[in-house]
Amino acid sequence: MDPVFARYASRATPRYTSYPTAPHFQKDFSETVYRDWLTALNPAESISLYLHVPFCRKMCWYCGCNMKLAARYEPVGEYADVLEREVALTAEALPGRMTISHLHWGGGTPTALEPDDLARVMDAVRARWDFASDAEIAIESDPRTLTAKMAARIGTLGFTRASFGVQEFDPVVQKAINRVQPPDMVRTSVDQLRGAGVSGINFDLIYGLPHQTVASLVETVRLCAEMRPDRVALFGYAHVPWMAKNQRMINETVLPGPAERAAQASAAAEALIAQGYVAIGLDHFALADDGLAVAARLGTLRRNFQGYTTDRATTLIGMGVTSIGRMPSGYVQNITETGAWGRAIGEGRLPVAKGLALSGDDRLRGEVIERLMCDGQVDAAAIGRAHGAADRWAAPAFAALAEMEADGMLTLSGGTVRMTERGRPLVRVAAAAFDAWLPESAARHSATV
Repeated sequence: MDPVFARYASRATPRYTSYPTAPHFQKDFSETVYRDWLTALNPAESISLYLHVPFCRKMCWYCGCNMKLAARYEPVGEYADVLEREVALTAEALPGRMTISHLHWGGGTPTALEPDDLARVMDAVRARWDFASDAEIAIESDPRTLTAKMAARIGTLGFTRASFGVQEFDPVVQKAINRVQPPDMVRTSVDQLRGAGVSGINFDLIYGLPHQTVASLVETVRLCAEMRPDRVALFGYAHVPWMAKNQRMINETVLPGPAERAAQASAAAEALIAQGYVAIGLDHFALADDGLAVAARLGTLRRNFQGYTTDRATTLIGMGVTSIGRMPSGYVQNITETGAWGRAIGEGRLPVAKGLALSGDDRLRGEVIERLMCDGQVDAAAIGRAHGAADRWAAPAFAALAEMEADGMLTLSGGTVRMTERGRPLVRVAAAAFDAWLPESAARHSATV
């Protein structure tokens, strides 16, 4: 690996799916403040919903999510009962009936629910909100456990997009991460969903996995391209065993090193582009006619907790344990422990545990970071003027970026930052220069590449 590039690639930086990032949310955030934020929303504006299901039927050793293994179904069904009540409780706090532009079920594995339980929660949502005619309704799934019955129900419920964690098709790698799913298994799930009317298919791939090589990942890309998913996300494996205990099952001695990780990321990106995909932002790829690629061309791409998105709503309401919401006024995060979350809802309380009210400086820096992450360039000076900031608000950031400019990773001109092709994978490092919270943060982050 280029030693100059490697110096930046090994830096630990946030993924910037929000700003400020989640480790800075404040504990014991007042439910009253959250209710005030909900009440203050404009009922004429569209909103987005995120519903979180923490359960999985099988454990993946690489996973860093807050998940629970569903050894039996009873707790999963009870969770659906409580989630249905949270839907009602949240809707009651709003100023009126509102319209949904995007709805996303995440996890965990939302399809760990039985079809009837998924349907009744969706019925509860439809009873209290309207859907825009072009609303995106998305769900994450696991091809190892998706049934034909659930695929059919997903279609009848009006879902427009489904996501699968493919990660890697090499059998040795799959065994090492405890996620064995041959290509034919994934293809069957894709065919079932498309046959049910779900037109949008997303795949997630991961580089930096145990025993993974450039050759194995490029072959995975080829097999994925045969199924023609509309979108592919290419993430670097974040080995954080101090947070995710299941990752302790992974043998660290067979993890690729920094140079190997960088080579895998580069080769997979080149292979996806050769298969007709367009590079989107830092780590997404899409077919040229997909909405994500169109948004990238038009400069309207956004970034939220699901990654890159076409969602233009300024409000994202999260429901379920650990879910994060974004209001015009700030961020909120739900209680992470299932029992405490359920008790709060049973008492008629919105189960918020953390939150952060946005300052003017947060909004300014958040917009700069989002545009840089989405577009690979940003006119920071113009955004600063639009926010009424003093002329030199970004001087420390530009001083910090001077080294990256000297190393050919970006260019600086008239208050504008532009990543070079060489430096594009390092956009998180450039974004971190504008992060006023990062220097005092005790949070641990994953390597940039």
